[in-house]
Amino acid sequence: MGFEFNERRTFGRRGLTLPILGFGTGPLGGSMRSTPAQDAMQALDTAWEAGIRHFDTAPQYGHGLAEHRLGLGLRARERTDWLLSTKVGRLLRPRRPGSPPSKFADAMPFDIEFDYSFDGALRSLEDSMQRLGTDRIDFVMIHDVSVKWQGTRVGTVFRLAMDGAYRALERLRTEGVIRAIGLGMNDCETAVDFLRAGDFDYVMIAGRYTLLDLSARDRLFVECMERDVGVMMAGPFNSGILATGTTAGAVFQYGPASTEIQARVNGIQAVCTRHQIPLQAAALQFPLLHPAVTSIVAGFRNGEELNSAAHWLRHPIHEDLWRELDESGLVPGATAPACPTLRPPVRNREIKQGDRS
Repeated sequence: MGFEFNERRTFGRRGLTLPILGFGTGPLGGSMRSTPAQDAMQALDTAWEAGIRHFDTAPQYGHGLAEHRLGLGLRARERTDWLLSTKVGRLLRPRRPGSPPSKFADAMPFDIEFDYSFDGALRSLEDSMQRLGTDRIDFVMIHDVSVKWQGTRVGTVFRLAMDGAYRALERLRTEGVIRAIGLGMNDCETAVDFLRAGDFDYVMIAGRYTLLDLSARDRLFVECMERDVGVMMAGPFNSGILATGTTAGAVFQYGPASTEIQARVNGIQAVCTRHQIPLQAAALQFPLLHPAVTSIVAGFRNGEELNSAAHWLRHPIHEDLWRELDESGLVPGATAPACPTLRPPVRNREIKQGDRS
């Protein structure tokens, strides 16, 4: 089987729909390396012509640059024809002398300040709308409440986010200003904590249900399916290596790929080669086989990368590939992705802050 960009899936208790492939704009902000402006615009034009209609961004990406470029690239498109998601939790302030350099190659001259307060979330959305040149954002996520970003303060920040940003987004959803509230993170355990504390529509989990990392499957996906919460699976290439293979400088989860990871990738690629399937096609399609997953979100730097993704997404893959990856132990459970022991979805009762049932 293969997939088409314009295939849509329904998610959440509010009957929302999404295309199965979303355009992630991290690369437009210089994630990992610089993206020339003409390449960024070409990527957006090619995505539109290919039929992509969901675009995901965040203030963090290039310290506002990704939002600026996305708005510029889509400003002439009818706003009702495409879906936009962004994130709250970071505010941008004019860069101060002596500030540490950004990890984004093309960062604009702003410093990032974490702010998960009620007012901070509202300010973040207003700022994003100005950078994007739009008066409406469809889906909004609380971003990066995780040990990676918050360290030992993660518990405190979690409470701040629920008391502040979550209440702000809940009000905006009730008023019809935004359509859905989500989470954007790579921490499965904290994501579960949020789902048990509030009424969320979806989770964007980065790099945690791929050919190399199945950590979202056994708890987070179970929780999402029980609560009828959609999943946007970001980072299907694990930030590089499942797109490039084990080339020199191969990247896994934003860092150099270990010897162990490279060996697994080589093993997976050997199986794919025997079945005449590109590794990249298997990486893109694998998350979509899980019933919890609504869509995948991947980043593209130029039109060539976008066209390659279109080919990989459509490429037919027979179940024999997944069976061999499963039986070989390279991707355990690849032929049986459904979550076990599901209870009926949590649909009818009100989910209140602090609910840990």
